[in-house]
This record gives sequence, C-alpha cells and structure tokens, in this order.
Amino acid sequence: MDLTNQYPSLSGKVVFITGGGSGIGATLVEAFCRQGAKVAFVDILADEGEALAAKLNDELGQPLAHFYPCNIVDIAALKAVIARVGETLGNIGVLVNNAASDTRHDFREVTPEYWDERININLRPQFFCCQAVYPQMKALGGGSIINFGSMSWHEGQGGMPGYTSSKSAVLGLTRGLARDMGGDQIRVNTLTPGWVMTERQLKLWVTPETKKDIEKNQCVKDPLMPENIAAMALFLASDDAKMCTAQDFVVDGGWI
Repeated sequence: MDLTNQYPSLSGKVVFITGGGSGIGATLVEAFCRQGAKVAFVDILADEGEALAAKLNDELGQPLAHFYPCNIVDIAALKAVIARVGETLGNIGVLVNNAASDTRHDFREVTPEYWDERININLRPQFFCCQAVYPQMKALGGGSIINFGSMSWHEGQGGMPGYTSSKSAVLGLTRGLARDMGGDQIRVNTLTPGWVMTERQLKLWVTPETKKDIEKNQCVKDPLMPENIAAMALFLASDDAKMCTAQDFVVDGGWI
C-alpha cells in the first residue's frame, strides 16, 4: 500500500467499515489498520473477510482487524454487530459506509421488488448504520461518519437507475445528518469515488473502449486506485478534518 501520511488521532480509534471484504473496502480496512486503528468490518463474503483479517493481523503483529460476517440488508443483524463492536472493542469513533452494489439493470425490466432491493443494499444500511453508531459517538464526545457516494449519477450514467438514485440520495442523507449530529461534534461527509480500478470493475465493466473514455475524461490520466480513495477517507476520519462536515469530497482524477 503506497500511502505515506500518518494520522496520530486515528491510532487506537475504533473504526467500523461496511463491505470491507474486497475491493475498495478491503483497502480501507488495511489503511485504517496501518494507522493503528481497531477496525471492525462486515461483509457477506465470509471467506474473504476472515482471510483479510488474518493476513493483516499476522503482518502487523497485533489484532487490529476484526471481521464480522453480516448481510447489511438485514438491519437487525447489522445493528446487533454494531452493538457488539461497541461492547467488545469500545465505542465506534469512525463509520465508513462503503458497501454497495452497482449491478447493471435495464429500467424497462425493473420490478418493484428489484427496486426495493437496490435501495435496501445501497441506501437503507447507510442510514441505519449512522443511527446505530450515534449513541457510541456521542458518548465519545464526537466522531466521523463517511458515506460513500458515486460519480456515476453526476456524470449522467445510465444502465443502473436503482444504484444512481440511491447514490444521489446519499448527499441528502449526509447533509441532513450533519445538521442533526453536529451539535454532538459528529461530522458527516460524503466521499465520492470516480471509476476505481478494482478487481470487480476490471472483470465486469472495464474494456479497451471504456479505458479510452477514462483517459479522455480524467484530467489526471493515471488509473484511479483504491488507495486514492482510502487516502481521503483517512483524512476525513482524522482530527485534521475537524471542521469538515456536510460536504461531498470527490476523488475521481478530475473527470470533466
């Protein structure tokens, strides 16, 4: 991992990350662990999550990564994990709402059931995670919530209206909760990635043609990597960002 900045305020802090078993989420888990944070993360990918935690704890020589298998659609189970983390690791000071599914779908074929499923994966858990961590952050005297958005709807991308609708709604969620929680020194921001070259994206969506589009549209032509997103997440979680809230921080290589 090619990240050089260290944030002393993150050392020993309890961080909760959704969708931490692979992709950007796995990079976030590693990045926070390397800051000395105690990282609890959930995913439906049990094998991947357990392997990541074991690998990081072995490399770092201490049990910083803690994996909890959980389907975030099951809100009761998700809230139970958050409560368990608070009891066993300490109150959560940083929440990273990363988990999402950008599976493509044709608007002409979307059923009410499928629409609800998209919302239940991409938006609903973000709110209920925020709600569940609030008492823990309040007890700590403050905290940082990072809700993941997406450049897809900013760019007018089609082919997945359930996803883009959910991700556009994240901005409203962020700004409203920033106002509601600000009096308790809890900061709420959106982190909006561009087209990140994760294994999933490279396998399913990135083609020679789309690579040309990326190079054409990004001001900085380098591939956007998960580490670039993690770098912003670390800053927003740290005390260095103590006056940053209700904002949308875009990391996309300057897509215009």
